[in-house]
Amino acid sequence: MLKIGIMHFKWNNNHPSPEEQLSAKELGEKLGLSPILAQLLIARGITTESAAKRYFRPQLADLINPFLMKDMHKAVVRLSKAINTQEKILIYGDYDVDGTSAVSLLYRYLSSHTSLLYTYIPDRYTEGYGISFQGIDYAANKGCSLIIALDCGIKAIDKVQYATDKGIDFIIGDHHRPDAQVPDAVAILNPQQADCPYPYKELCGCGIGFKLVQAYQQHLSLPFEEIRPLLDLVAIATAADIVAMNGENRTLTYFGLEVINQQPSAGVSALLGENQKRVGIGDVVFKAAPRINAAGRIEHGKYAVALLTETDSGKAKEKAYEIELLNSERKELDSSITQEALAQIEENGEQNRYSTVVFNPHWHKGVIGIVASRLIEIYYRPTLVFTQSGDKYAASARSITGFDIYDALEQCSEYLEQFGGHTYAAGLTLLPEQYPDFKEAFEQVVAQKLANLPHDPKICFDTQLPLSKITEKLIGVLKRFEPFGPNNLPPLFYADNVIDTGFAKAIGKDEKHLKLNLREVGSPHYFGAVAFDLADRLPIVESGRPFSIIYSIEENIWNGIIRPQLRIRDIKG
Repeated sequence: MLKIGIMHFKWNNNHPSPEEQLSAKELGEKLGLSPILAQLLIARGITTESAAKRYFRPQLADLINPFLMKDMHKAVVRLSKAINTQEKILIYGDYDVDGTSAVSLLYRYLSSHTSLLYTYIPDRYTEGYGISFQGIDYAANKGCSLIIALDCGIKAIDKVQYATDKGIDFIIGDHHRPDAQVPDAVAILNPQQADCPYPYKELCGCGIGFKLVQAYQQHLSLPFEEIRPLLDLVAIATAADIVAMNGENRTLTYFGLEVINQQPSAGVSALLGENQKRVGIGDVVFKAAPRINAAGRIEHGKYAVALLTETDSGKAKEKAYEIELLNSERKELDSSITQEALAQIEENGEQNRYSTVVFNPHWHKGVIGIVASRLIEIYYRPTLVFTQSGDKYAASARSITGFDIYDALEQCSEYLEQFGGHTYAAGLTLLPEQYPDFKEAFEQVVAQKLANLPHDPKICFDTQLPLSKITEKLIGVLKRFEPFGPNNLPPLFYADNVIDTGFAKAIGKDEKHLKLNLREVGSPHYFGAVAFDLADRLPIVESGRPFSIIYSIEENIWNGIIRPQLRIRDIKG
């Protein structure tokens, strides 16, 4: 088996400017917070007392009026007509977590208003991403006259026209970047449109689905509390889709986690298992999301929808078990394909390129996105993993901090059949004969952009925090920074003069991780710690000499007892 190396990071301190330091001091005095905590707020763009109070105490009243979104009024009018005249409605969504959650959310809501509902998730392998002719034909065969597409559709110009010719209207709720021309749908809900006045642009597909529900609920003059239970799915989708965790997204996720902990739906409850602890964002990202994704990756996204819309707890547990089996299969595939991809990079002598582009016709299409992320952990650079898909090659693209992979693909679009996505993740297809030229063109684009930038991965920590300065009050305030995600990452701290109490050991299936008990030299107080993928640092820890760490502070719950735990991001001797 090919040996997988561990990434070595440069450590950078996010030094505050003198102005930021002064602002932090003033804000800290107003809020009764230490300079360290106040600086963390300033670094997140929170500079006033009122903004800090909104940050620490999110309110559902702060949610934005959904009718500010372009075409929302049109969408509500068309949906209302469909329900009032008993039209059949098809809810269509992508096969990933965001898409299946969005479909499930809208189905759960609309099923209390009409029974004439169908759901459709395209097959990842036979249909590919987005709106398909097969999906429209399915709607036509069922007699549907309205399709509501979520998390896809913004580029489906020909598909929407095909539906129109069949007498089927489209409402599109998407968050991917639009082209200059958009489909001729009844309504397009997408804050990314240049002429959309909606002030928050970072909603995921499920978030946009929720805004449609919120608007329709307002249209009916019904209370918001009735739709609050749907926020569990919004939280899962927002966390899984790696969109910004600030503004409205953070509010939706905050209350979504509250729903998950207090009154989860049968499907979500079965997905997370019998939790005896509070479910946090980590549980959503590392437990719920991969399992939902596994359905679409290995079998079919419809299984995820079946689970997330299930109301019977017993049946939900059976469906969750089936999805767990698919997730186990996914794990095995992603591990073996990652090894093959790493071997290919070495065989081709491509270890020192600016980009990673690999291909194997037999790789499972459902896991190539995960494999791309794995490769970035080894070779820190923009990465594309291709496999055969029918008569074309299909790829998942993943990026690194500060590099817009969608923009890079746009510059190579002459070689592509189609592409779509975000700054850090995208999908694309091309004809086999275009692959060699595309690979070189992409390398040139990446090289041009990265040539003058540091090519090594780095960890930026917020501030120095000696272990002896960690207090219960500080931990309590840090908890209020949650939920974490892009644009609201967990605060990272630097500490030196650290030693282990002598019980450090490698843990995990492959002994890749470390379990530690750390204290500051001269201090009797120690903290349990875990360091993922850092087993190669064990000699540093066991040397007996003080070392330095970058870490975040988490909670460890064992047998009902809550203790602070350090999550070690890197170790240096």
